[in-house]
Amino acid sequence: MNQIPKTFPPISTIAVPVAGMTCASCVRRVEKAAAGVPGVETSAVNFATETLTVTPAEGFSAEALLRAIHAAGYEVKPEVLELDIDDMTCASCVSRVEKALLKVPSVEKASVNLATNKATVTVLGGRSQLPALIKAVEKAGYKARAVEAGDDEDRGQLARDREISTLTRDVWIAGLLTLPLFVLEMGSHIYAPMHHWLMGALPGNTLNYIYFALATAVLLGPGLRFFEKGVPALLRGGPDMNSLVAVGTAAAYFYSLVTTFAPGVLPAEARYVYYEAATVIITLVLLGRLLEARAKGRTGQAIRRLAGLQVKTARVERDGVEQDIASGDVVAGDIVVIRPGERIAVDGEVIDGHSYVDEAMISGEPVPVEKQAGAIVIGGTINKSGSFRFRATKVGADMMLSQIIRMVGEAQGAKLPIQMMVDRITAWFVPAVMGAAALTFGVWMMFGPEPAYTYALVNAVAVLIIACPCAMGLATPTSIMVGTGRAAELGVLFRKGEALQTLSEVDTVVLDKTGTITRGEPELTDLKVAEGFDEAEVLALVASLESRSEHPLAAAIVEAAKARDLSLQPVDGFEASVGFGVSGTVSGRRIEAGADRYMVKIGLAIDRFAADAERLGDEGKTPLYAAIDGKLAAIIAISDPIKPTSVSAVAGLKALGLKVIMVTGDNRRTAEAVAKAAGIDEVVAEALPQTKVETVKALKAKGQKVAFVGDGINDAPALAEADTGIAVGTGTDVAIESADIVLVAGDLTAAVRAVTIARAVIRNIGQNLFWAFGYNVLLIPVAAGILYPSFGILLSPMIGAAAMGLSSVFVVTNALRLKRAGQGQ
Repeated sequence: MNQIPKTFPPISTIAVPVAGMTCASCVRRVEKAAAGVPGVETSAVNFATETLTVTPAEGFSAEALLRAIHAAGYEVKPEVLELDIDDMTCASCVSRVEKALLKVPSVEKASVNLATNKATVTVLGGRSQLPALIKAVEKAGYKARAVEAGDDEDRGQLARDREISTLTRDVWIAGLLTLPLFVLEMGSHIYAPMHHWLMGALPGNTLNYIYFALATAVLLGPGLRFFEKGVPALLRGGPDMNSLVAVGTAAAYFYSLVTTFAPGVLPAEARYVYYEAATVIITLVLLGRLLEARAKGRTGQAIRRLAGLQVKTARVERDGVEQDIASGDVVAGDIVVIRPGERIAVDGEVIDGHSYVDEAMISGEPVPVEKQAGAIVIGGTINKSGSFRFRATKVGADMMLSQIIRMVGEAQGAKLPIQMMVDRITAWFVPAVMGAAALTFGVWMMFGPEPAYTYALVNAVAVLIIACPCAMGLATPTSIMVGTGRAAELGVLFRKGEALQTLSEVDTVVLDKTGTITRGEPELTDLKVAEGFDEAEVLALVASLESRSEHPLAAAIVEAAKARDLSLQPVDGFEASVGFGVSGTVSGRRIEAGADRYMVKIGLAIDRFAADAERLGDEGKTPLYAAIDGKLAAIIAISDPIKPTSVSAVAGLKALGLKVIMVTGDNRRTAEAVAKAAGIDEVVAEALPQTKVETVKALKAKGQKVAFVGDGINDAPALAEADTGIAVGTGTDVAIESADIVLVAGDLTAAVRAVTIARAVIRNIGQNLFWAFGYNVLLIPVAAGILYPSFGILLSPMIGAAAMGLSSVFVVTNALRLKRAGQGQ
């Protein structure tokens, strides 16, 4: 629970919107519920604005207030704000910023991501609380800035470019100053004649004075950042990565300073200088941060590519005149003109023209999609050879591309359950390392060989420098960033980052039939005419009759006729017999069409088509019959055909070791026919929406981890109940809102890619954590000198600095391998 500490300055008032109030009694009820929360000094409700205003006092908890209002039967919806956080360098920084934010009374939840340098804060009172949030972050020793709604990715990229530019400059400066110091000092140790020559050329303490000047320039120049950030953090009792480097290099530097300017303080055998260790550590740590910054910049490429799809201008027709305007000025209802090769600015519906549109950047599908009147177009996609006009339907934040960018960003900023454990460990990691360094120093001073001062200093510095909390802090978020970005490129949107972990654990996939496995739209699949009848003529006559019907199967027959360019004729005397069929006169001929029972009703035998009807029924198709002028003319089959990719998708899911179940509201015979064609062994037929939920619950009760894939409103409860809900992107908004993952293209093969990527991400996170923790667990004891008694091996602080820098680079580079995940799926 988040309570105000006595040291935190009180917030005067917090105003929050309350939903569900309908009368004055509601006002009194909400005020009473809020007043009963510990730490609420006063509470008042404005019914006109539906706002509750509370004055918090000591012991106030935003979480407790939310629970109290909810218990009273009303809803308070906290706002989610995003902050850019500067100066974070390791996992300890993440923990410190989160704790600082959680101390703000109005904050319910706070999550900080080291890979994106962003904090996501759920807060009561919305943007009015920004000053308190920013002040809390600054008090913890970091800089914060609110992310505004209009901020684009360019701002973040500019900040990254500035960071890389500054680090590049400082690495060069530090390297140029360190190189002569390192060559002279280490060369003297390795090559004795060089040592004698230097002593002769630079008598007395001259060489140490040169070393001192070079080292001072490095520490007070490129290395000053470590002291500016590390020392204040240490004094606040919250040491971080900068503190480790600052203490380690300062120890080596000041020890060398004593040897240079006051050698009498030390025993003769302990008069050594370690200027080269301090400067090499600074240089290598900076080099590691430069490599890490460059690699981290690549982790966000996917979302930057998506942002790059946004079009700056659009050509619209207003008052009969074409004009170019900013895409942000396009409003729903505008007529937008698209020419060959242009990128589409906003979502809309084609009103005239014909072309093919490349939607690969949105759906992951490489084949251009045909567009003609009535087709939907998506902003950010590229028109190919034709031209057309379309009516804008969704603009700005409502566009699919905007929603994709938002969802990917939210997923990348999420924390997996495994990250919570990592955060708990890293919160005490840096203090533990400093304690280990102090213990190392003490043990070597008491039990080490002479000169004990030297051994104690070198090994304590090695412990401080080799520890790498950076790798632990980056292990999870970098993998999530690259993995969710790669998924978006392949048409898979993780609406919630946690879905990566839940989907990776799934062992059973339940598929809805209609719209998921099948197209979701009835089509005419078979037409067999009796002897003496022409197929095209029969189809034209029956389609003309069915054009007057409102039955969904009738539309399939009409569309089939239109697809063959058959002309439809007027219908006279149209009659519909509910549950049987339809009849009428077309071009002077009596036409009757319907189910088998309708043919029996009008006295026609259907025996000649009995075998065909049996076969079509076994294939899951609905047989209908047509009679012309009192004679049986044809058997027609209508079905909801399986999508071309469904068979391979089901095979792909099975290849991943998943159990696949189909659930549908259709009758068992049709359901089993579709399942057989798709390669599915287990079927739940004649299912109501509640049946789908019960199916998921029953599987979960058996200990199975269940993913449900669906597209309709009736699938929403099952999507929410499943461990992982996967919505087909061509489905309803209700289904998409209930899901954890969205398959943009509506293609079931994307579900295979989703599982593959989720497993790859979790496997990658495991590798990163194994490296990050294993590295520290193994090398810190080595740096402390644990191998010295048995093997005489000690680890130089310079080697420790190189290892520390490369550790975080390894983690980020390993995460970047996920950019190839899902290939070939």
